[in-house]
Amino acid sequence: MAPIESVRPARIYLAAAALVLTGFVAYHNSFSGPFIFDDASSITSNPTIRSLWPPWGPLSPPDAAVTVQGRPVLNLSLAPNYAASGTAVWSYHALNLAIHLGAGLTLFGLVRRTLARTRFAPNALALSLAIADLWIVHPLQTESITYTIQRAESLMGLFYLLTLYFLVRGVDAAEGGAGCPQRAWFAFSVVACALGMATKEVMVSAPIVVLLLDRTFFAGAFRAALAQRKTFYAALASTWIVLALCVASTGGNRGGSAGFDVGVSWWDYELTQFRAIAHYLKLSLWPAPLVFEYGSFWIDHTADVMLEMVLVLGLAGATLLAVWRKPALGFLGCWFFASLAVTSLVPGTTQMIVEHRMYLPLAAVITALVLGVAAWLGPRTGWLWLLPALGCITLTIRRNEDYRSELAIWGDTVAKRPGNALAHEMLGQAFDRAGRYDEAAEHHAASLKIFPAFAVAHVSLGDDLVRNGKIAEAIAHYEGALRTKPDYVDAHHELGIALARAGRRAEAIAHFETTLRLKPDFAEAHFDLANVLSALDRNPEATAHYEAALKLRPDYPAAHFNFANLLFDAGKPTEAVAHYRAAVAQRPNFPDALFALGMAQLQLGRRDEAIAAFESVLQLNPNFPDARETLARVRGGN
Repeated sequence: MAPIESVRPARIYLAAAALVLTGFVAYHNSFSGPFIFDDASSITSNPTIRSLWPPWGPLSPPDAAVTVQGRPVLNLSLAPNYAASGTAVWSYHALNLAIHLGAGLTLFGLVRRTLARTRFAPNALALSLAIADLWIVHPLQTESITYTIQRAESLMGLFYLLTLYFLVRGVDAAEGGAGCPQRAWFAFSVVACALGMATKEVMVSAPIVVLLLDRTFFAGAFRAALAQRKTFYAALASTWIVLALCVASTGGNRGGSAGFDVGVSWWDYELTQFRAIAHYLKLSLWPAPLVFEYGSFWIDHTADVMLEMVLVLGLAGATLLAVWRKPALGFLGCWFFASLAVTSLVPGTTQMIVEHRMYLPLAAVITALVLGVAAWLGPRTGWLWLLPALGCITLTIRRNEDYRSELAIWGDTVAKRPGNALAHEMLGQAFDRAGRYDEAAEHHAASLKIFPAFAVAHVSLGDDLVRNGKIAEAIAHYEGALRTKPDYVDAHHELGIALARAGRRAEAIAHFETTLRLKPDFAEAHFDLANVLSALDRNPEATAHYEAALKLRPDYPAAHFNFANLLFDAGKPTEAVAHYRAAVAQRPNFPDALFALGMAQLQLGRRDEAIAAFESVLQLNPNFPDARETLARVRGGN
């Protein structure tokens, strides 16, 4: 066995530089991709990441953001990005790529040092370089890197790989290797494992995989590994407590989307996972087509996935046999299945196939492939992987282009999965945000055709109908959403708005009150309820809700304006002026508020200030007749 130190450091540094360079080339066009899908709740609407201090703020992710819920280290990692760039995307993408490159370099070191103890030792550097490079630039990784919040997967993957790598460094240190003492490396491994447990639940298998790595390449037997490193494995196992606490903080089912109590039959879900795992293996070897969101699907009959079952169960059986007969091969198989275990065994309601789940398992597949070819053709085959790596870089660059906009990624998804109701709905929402409402309505309707009980699509289509003045049809869709999901806050709120526009104020009030019962801190609902109450001359109640809206959102110009109107009509011009000024300060191009401010100033006898307000109105809108006439009258002394 060639000692790892026999490799010249300069060659190692050159290989590491090559990995960083190829990774940057593959992802150079990913830095401007906008926030999409779960990025909204986890980043742009996440109040806990808006300050770095005190640390328990970002270490307490909000329950409403499912991707960061119960994952404090992931949530904390977003806070420096918010401090650096707010909601500008560049810093988030830069850190995502840095995490991925760090994971790739860790994989490189892990494989190189492990291969140094095998018959591949003379070519460990070249083979580990090929494995790490293919893993870094493989297009199947794009969802974990370019889709911002899937940092969850890559950050957990980095901690997982570090946990393994530090074990290897600790063993090397015990055998006379340079660097930190063995105890320090093992401590680093435990810390990395604990951080990973607080990042994503997939980390649960790391202590088992560490033990398997130790037994396979170092200790030679499970009993020997445990006997030699009892304290280390006890500390490693204790990190499961961290994971248990994080899972408990979510209620154990991630907002009702995954767990053994979400109303999904375990076997029905497992049938979908035979297809999923077979698909992951196919994408590992031939990464096309890549799909951002596969949607929910269920297998009706076991016979429909019989081939996939034979493949997956056959590989699982072969892995168990190899653990004893061919330990190195068995280790790779266990790594693959162990890192998929949580998402494959715990039932879910919405996601059956998700490409980012292959972030870690892909390393096992690529390692097996590269070493298999090396064993077949001879160990000096590192250069053979140059062409596949270039192909992967090209495909990754192209895939990153699909993330250039919401319309692009959801349009690509609908084209590849036309029967996916969620993809149609999200494409419709993207069209809504682009102001292309007719196209948006087409996709909301398509979503409902596929899945008639899709409450979100009912609300989205209702919103489009309201914009087109079709209030009665919109009301029917909001009511349809509530039949499916009675406590759907947005449906109650939007239905209240539509009913108010239809003159059905009593019904509108009831839905606004339900909205606020479900979500008391909903500033917009307080505002809309206040407007209806004001129209009914229920001014004390309206005042209370305007004040509640402004307490929740002091920078709410429409609420300041409407509340000021109520105060002005109630004979309180001084108080009205304060709110008109706040409305104008927050929205300088608000001619109605400026005009009303001028009228209030007139009532208070502040002629010069009134004139200045009317002049500002006409600068914004020269065709504002009331302002022109009033200004002329005031200047004329009438």
